[in-house]
Amino acid sequence: MTQGQTPPGHLDARQTTRILLIINPKSGNGDSGLPEFKALLRQAGVDITERELSSDTPMGEYVKDVTSFQAVVAAGGDGTVSSVAYATRYKNVPLLAYPAGTANLIAQNLDLPRDPAELARILQEGHALRVDMGEVEVKGEKSGFCMLAGAGADATMIRDSEELKEKFGALAYVMSAMKQLNPKKTTFHLVIDGEKREFEGIGVMVANFGMANYRLPITSDINPSDGQFTVILLKAGNILRLVPNLIDSVRAKLNLGDPLFSGNLDTLQARTIEVDAVEPFPLQYDGELHVETTPFSARILPGAIRFLTLAQKPDLET
Repeated sequence: MTQGQTPPGHLDARQTTRILLIINPKSGNGDSGLPEFKALLRQAGVDITERELSSDTPMGEYVKDVTSFQAVVAAGGDGTVSSVAYATRYKNVPLLAYPAGTANLIAQNLDLPRDPAELARILQEGHALRVDMGEVEVKGEKSGFCMLAGAGADATMIRDSEELKEKFGALAYVMSAMKQLNPKKTTFHLVIDGEKREFEGIGVMVANFGMANYRLPITSDINPSDGQFTVILLKAGNILRLVPNLIDSVRAKLNLGDPLFSGNLDTLQARTIEVDAVEPFPLQYDGELHVETTPFSARILPGAIRFLTLAQKPDLET
């Protein structure tokens, strides 16, 4: 690196900042404020290179020169953000998860605002946190996820919400969850850090981030910077029975005392996990439903990505 050159991932106000903006034109169902965001950055002298995703081009092509930029902005939903993050893992270039999708759970976990002016300020200030990612493998094909991967009731909920998303937005997920009153139950076969385990239930979630909509904790003790997943074994008879566990998670977050409810789920820690089921279940990761079904495997990628945010590491933990 020559003297005076800005290292990857460092925003330097003394010279023109070069930003790579990856846009998914199919994300979301409303105005994300992206034009205002771009205008504000350009007014501040930021050089923006825009690249719009298309279905026939692999993500790696869009980011092959990523280290020549000081930051990357992924404008889309959770699937877009995790795909960009995976393609730029360990490149040390900070990523802004611009919330332009339906639920934007990654942005919510990072405590990012929706206001384009505030997002522009976060990018220019350049404060980033290094967090883990997950890598999921199905039939020899590998992909990345930031939030969680799951098979069972949560993937079924996402599948059923797809036809409702355009009309109802984030409410589609709630409507779909209400339909899961009698989800299919089966026996899951797991290999967790090399040890075999089986249980009967309605699903398995492999979580890196731990907050659902409105930053409500899915369960306690999920930390995206600890080098391991929190594996959630869903034993409840239906999705609505998990509401008490959500209440317990909130109580734990606010230090309101011991859990009031138990028995609907188990949690454990893992760096690697293999998931299979007697009856094949659909698979989702970071809110995107995939045609693949169980079996799948996942492994943690410690400190793989630096996300731009004003939050501190404790703010990301449940």
